Amino acid sequence: MNAPYDGDRGQNAGGAGPSDGSATPSDPRRVDPAPDPYLQDAYNRDPYRAQDLSAQDPVAEVLYDRAAHPPPPPGTYQQPQPLYQQPPAAQYAPDPRIWAQTPPPEPAGPSRHLPYGEDAATTQFVGVDDLVTQASEGHEGPDAFAHLFRDQEGPAGPPVPPEPEPDPAPAPPKSGSRASSLLKSSAVMAAGTLVSRLTGFVRSLVITAALGAALLGDSFTIAYTLPTMIYILTVGGGLNSVFVPQLVRSMKDDEDGGEAYANRLLTLVMVALGVIVAIAVFAAPLLIHLMSSTIANDPAADNVATTFARYCLPTIFFMGVHVVMGQILNARGRFGAMMWTPVLNNIVMIFTFGMFIWVYGTSAESHMGVQTIPPEGIRLLGIGTLLGLVVQALAMIPYLREAGFRFRPRFDWKGHGLGKTVKLAKWTVLFVFANQAGVLVVTQLATAAGKASGRDGAGFLAYSNAQLIWGMPQAIITVSVMAALLPRISRAAHDNDPGAVRDDISQGLRNSAVAIVPVAFAFLALGVPMCTLLYSSSGTEAARSMGFILMAFGLGLIPYSVQYVVLRGFYAYEDTRTPFYNTVIVAGVNAAASALCYVVLPAQWAVVGMAASYGLAYAVGVGIAWRRLRNRLGGDLDGAHVVRTYARLCLAAIPAAVIGGGVGFALLLGLGEGALSSLAALIFGGAALMGVFFVAAKRMRIEEINGMVGMVRGRLGR
Repeated sequence: MNAPYDGDRGQNAGGAGPSDGSATPSDPRRVDPAPDPYLQDAYNRDPYRAQDLSAQDPVAEVLYDRAAHPPPPPGTYQQPQPLYQQPPAAQYAPDPRIWAQTPPPEPAGPSRHLPYGEDAATTQFVGVDDLVTQASEGHEGPDAFAHLFRDQEGPAGPPVPPEPEPDPAPAPPKSGSRASSLLKSSAVMAAGTLVSRLTGFVRSLVITAALGAALLGDSFTIAYTLPTMIYILTVGGGLNSVFVPQLVRSMKDDEDGGEAYANRLLTLVMVALGVIVAIAVFAAPLLIHLMSSTIANDPAADNVATTFARYCLPTIFFMGVHVVMGQILNARGRFGAMMWTPVLNNIVMIFTFGMFIWVYGTSAESHMGVQTIPPEGIRLLGIGTLLGLVVQALAMIPYLREAGFRFRPRFDWKGHGLGKTVKLAKWTVLFVFANQAGVLVVTQLATAAGKASGRDGAGFLAYSNAQLIWGMPQAIITVSVMAALLPRISRAAHDNDPGAVRDDISQGLRNSAVAIVPVAFAFLALGVPMCTLLYSSSGTEAARSMGFILMAFGLGLIPYSVQYVVLRGFYAYEDTRTPFYNTVIVAGVNAAASALCYVVLPAQWAVVGMAASYGLAYAVGVGIAWRRLRNRLGGDLDGAHVVRTYARLCLAAIPAAVIGGGVGFALLLGLGEGALSSLAALIFGGAALMGVFFVAAKRMRIEEINGMVGMVRGRLGR
């Protein structure tokens, strides 16, 4: 029981200590007094004081009658509103007779505006140019005093609801996005083509190392080239140029997105190619004689070439299937598969010829010729060549499935637009026939000149190897750019928009020229070290001869690239007759100039003259095709812009080629023509050439160079 209150005791308790000094607060013997019942809750926190706003004022606390107005029970008291807030919204509409009424509060959340001004997260700041532009548009804002005039006019009819504003028209696509998409597609295709060409170089190296650059190498090269020539003469030209616009139109107009049309086309091509392969294999000896009478008149060479041809000719079927599948993917915006799958073919062939070298040795070691090559070796090379094209075609199937295309054979060819396509392809076949006629003349003359010269590297194999190097920039740059542009040009031509067609062709010409022009001069300046580096295994004499052929090809790359781009404009308008007539002229000039070189020049230099004739023929063809396409587009092909770009690039490349070629020639003269010295000449000469060209192009302010440099810096983050 608690002790009663004692005032003295309490006073002592609040003093300095006990009076007798017998105990201290820290003494464990001390016993604390019991809490007082009246004071034990005197300093407890009032649970209602922090919640009652009136309790914060001492005067209001005295006057507040808690008995009449008890505080709410704990847990039911509403949280007070912030001291500074906008008043609640009025129940009625604003009174027009009262000015400057307090606006209703904005809704809470992210959309609530600031008291003075707009939300900083959604405020759009415009400059002086934007303000002037908006002011010139003359848009009238809403009248803040319109209700006053309505009140004076008196009562009117029921208010007319405002007409809904039409949806804003979609913004036209920006040219930057189109260029970005084009660059992206071109980059994918260029990467695939670059890898394909590099592996193609390796394939060419192992073929030359295994068979040499003499008559045996020419025999295999003719047999290997024959299927490609037959394919292009029959269906290849139409597939490459005519069927892409048709596939684009079927995807745009047909209800099924062009899938039925693609199935009919693929079925038709497979049937046609099967018939062509059967006829070609049966007529292989006649075809070899047609390609080269020099080889056909040699019994041993004819036997080897015919055997190789019968292994290679079935590749026509798989070549055509691969191209059709690739065009179907291109029409659906998938550009990479067609450029990457040829790498598989090159890998298979490299492995095959590598096995041949492993078994029989290189040509320089075995001295193998058309009379000494064993049948097992011919069989090995033939089966490997056929297997490469089979793998290349079958590799397209997963890409087609990913794009949503399923092949189903369809033989209902009549009445579905294929007849129109065949009529269009008729002129393309004639176009290819005229082109291949010129190639046939060159093949006959090159093999004859090579055998007559008695030297390695002066025949058709040397011509093909040099042309393979020379065509690499064309395939990587120009073909990639135009393959991405061709569907867009076809749509513009279908929509009857010649301005868009002109702009795309001009863009393709100028973008490709940035790389084509300096590379063409690089071939002229550094052709010999390039070939002596790549083909040194076949002998120094053969490699040097190939280098001279590559130098002769060099500058012809410029008109060849321009011709390729210009002809895409005719194909976009489904005009295949004009390219045919143009190609007849090119093939005629090429054949006539090559025949003149064969007659006039010595046998060892005849093929060099034929390479120069190739570029000359395309220079003539460009002038004719340019004038006809300009007339087709209404007399404007952006010629001044294009010619100015090419002229400035050539002016920048001339001193670069002189300096780079001088550096390379000096290194070859001092170090010899071996592989290491050729590599040094190519590295230092190429670096000097590109450095001088870049500096000269920058001084001339060539906008395409500046755009390319800016793009590269943007990619690198600098």
